[in-house]
Amino acid sequence: MRKDVRILLVGEPKVGKTSLIMSLVSEEFPDEVPLRAEEITIPADVTPERVPTHIVDYSEAEQSDEQLYQEISKANVICIVYSVNNKKSIEKVTSHWIPLINDRTDKDSRVPLILVGNKSDLVEHSSMETILPIMNQYQDIETCVECSAKNLKNISELFYYAQKAVLHPTGPLYCPEEKELKSSCIKALTRIFKVSDLDNDGILNDNELNFFQRTCFNTPLAPQALEDVKNVVRRNMTDGVKDNGLTLKGFLFLHTLFIQRGRHETTWTVLRRFGYDDDLELTQEYLFPMIKIPPDCTTELNHNAYLFLQSVFDKHDKDRDCALSPEEVKDLFKVFPYMPWGPDVNNTVCTNDQGWITYQGYLSQWTLTTYLDVQRSLEYLGYLGYSIIYEQESQAAAITVTRNKRIDLQKKQTQRSVFRCNILGAQGSGKSGFLQAFLGRNLQQQRRIREDHKSFYAISTTYVYGQEKYLLLHEVMPDFDFLSEADLTCDVVCLVYDINNPRSFEYCAKVYKQYFIDSKTPCVVIAAKSDLHEVRQHYSLSPHEFCRKHKLHPPQPFTCNMTSAPNKDIYTRLTTMAMYPHSRLRCMCACNRCTYCLCQNLLKLELLRSIKAQVCRVVFNRLLSGWRLWRGCLLSEEDFILMQHVSAISSVEGPSL
Repeated sequence: MRKDVRILLVGEPKVGKTSLIMSLVSEEFPDEVPLRAEEITIPADVTPERVPTHIVDYSEAEQSDEQLYQEISKANVICIVYSVNNKKSIEKVTSHWIPLINDRTDKDSRVPLILVGNKSDLVEHSSMETILPIMNQYQDIETCVECSAKNLKNISELFYYAQKAVLHPTGPLYCPEEKELKSSCIKALTRIFKVSDLDNDGILNDNELNFFQRTCFNTPLAPQALEDVKNVVRRNMTDGVKDNGLTLKGFLFLHTLFIQRGRHETTWTVLRRFGYDDDLELTQEYLFPMIKIPPDCTTELNHNAYLFLQSVFDKHDKDRDCALSPEEVKDLFKVFPYMPWGPDVNNTVCTNDQGWITYQGYLSQWTLTTYLDVQRSLEYLGYLGYSIIYEQESQAAAITVTRNKRIDLQKKQTQRSVFRCNILGAQGSGKSGFLQAFLGRNLQQQRRIREDHKSFYAISTTYVYGQEKYLLLHEVMPDFDFLSEADLTCDVVCLVYDINNPRSFEYCAKVYKQYFIDSKTPCVVIAAKSDLHEVRQHYSLSPHEFCRKHKLHPPQPFTCNMTSAPNKDIYTRLTTMAMYPHSRLRCMCACNRCTYCLCQNLLKLELLRSIKAQVCRVVFNRLLSGWRLWRGCLLSEEDFILMQHVSAISSVEGPSL
């Protein structure tokens, strides 16, 4: 909605322009009329549309042509005033004023015109027969109002219509010659219909119509009012109502009817509620709401956002196979002005055997977009109508900005759900294979990926101590001479080398010593292609010696050359290291079966910590009593087993929270 409206009155001398303004202000006809009225401003609280209105008079006697041109360029709407009892002033409307205004305004953004027939008190007939052909000839003319400054007839209505012509213009919505909605209006209303069709069945049922009504007009429709609306549509078209719900054709017909009956404001209220401006484009304020992201903070979707995205997925997964077919993806993005996902997305997230994006892959891609480019994520949520469906002020309500990473390190705990792992290595070392293996694809499946469909990202979920987390892998291009800040900013680093290439590890060693040796970012060395014969690396230290020297975990063997899906334990361990970079983990297996992993999981429970303390006290008291009573005697078998359990638990050093 505009912040204000500027109305300019032009016309031949003596037609009553100044009298109209003064009669509006004083609510009486002035005894003396000056050559020109000063610009007046009507406050928002006394105008029907609640918008400040500036009214500007023009006088040929007091103003130059240049001043007139300036006023025309600043005006939002122009009232061409003529005298109903003066044919010459009517002729001047088409011979002088309309051509002058058109010459001074841009063809693509013409200002609306209002024809004002003043001095209706002096004649008994109407001038509309003369004016109607003019209105049909010029599309920029919104309406014509006959009034009388002397009798105060239609004075308030005149300026109300002028306001309405600016705030609720007909031009962008409707073509009078064709008597139908314009294509841009149909496109906008179609998106609104699809967003409001919550179950995607192609009709708006009573619940959806009520939600739409409440969203746009802050009040629901009574059951009888709903039936009356549908009956109007039924009487005028055969396919406007289906299964007692409103179809898209019926929805468009209703808005055509509103406009034809002069109720443009109804359609404009709907359009503006769904984010459209006067040119029927989604506004920048709607698509890109303000959101502050301090340094060293990341962006994630919150719980409500995931619930919304889940509902969008369910809405379009018509075959209920928990995956989106290409047709279903296309249907989902019909509310977008372009297709946001390319073929690389299918190689960035998990897919089913047919190559269709699964439910988990769908959420992962949204998580990736929000993490890497939150503005794009806000834009996408805007197209889907998040703020409208969830009744939020903007899409920014869907975003969680995490706290500074330094605070996480200080507190030795994190509330983040998305962790980034940058993959570095020489050309051909197996980085791409490592990414695709995370998505469950073995080497044979990876060879089917087209070169132009490859992705430098892979994202999926892992579970760390029972918590679901997202791990985002990013393959960094091998350019040792220049690594950008984005290449270095991450939560954990993977240095990948090919055990079958004698020159592969050297790149990893140089990158580590140049960028990460003094960094607090955890690093893991991956010995890729471990199914091949391992050769001696042409470096001063072997990979194992290098890792031992720099207190890194030994190189982790990895291969995706197998018939089944690759093992994902290494990815769980990477996520764990990203979550707890301050902890020195004793193993890298993440099997949840060995003593270390089981104890790590147990130690995470506050309950066990309490039990451990109680057991220690009980055992100590029992041992102390036994020592005093039976000094020199052996411990009982039960005491010995208890002491072994306590010792085993105490010897495990888990990452502190």
